[in-house]
Amino acid sequence: QVQLAESGGGLVQAGGSLRLSCAVSGRAFSSYAMGWFRQAPGKEREFVAAIRWSTMYADSVRGRFTISRDSAKNTLYLQMNSLKPEDTAVYYCAADQFYSRDYREYDYWGQGTQVTVSS
Repeated sequence: QVQLAESGGGLVQAGGSLRLSCAVSGRAFSSYAMGWFRQAPGKEREFVAAIRWSTMYADSVRGRFTISRDSAKNTLYLQMNSLKPEDTAVYYCAADQFYSRDYREYDYWGQGTQVTVSS
């Protein structure tokens, strides 16, 4: 069993930055693929970034967001720069054995953290 807990969301102006964290407890952190997803009101949950032995990003965030992990701290991060109003959503971290862009592949989820970008 894996437990995930996000933090770091908030309100920021367009062009600003935020860093999200996801504390992971339970089974070996390094053995899982980890992902960030987001969901805006009335929209389907969408892929943002994932990491295992490599990283991958949604086209909409590539070059602005950076996913990373600290195995010593069992923590996943998402550094978000040059934020835009369209980045506004609830952001979730997720874990699974499979490295995927598809949120339906992920078995373990955090509770989410709200990110709001004002124009």
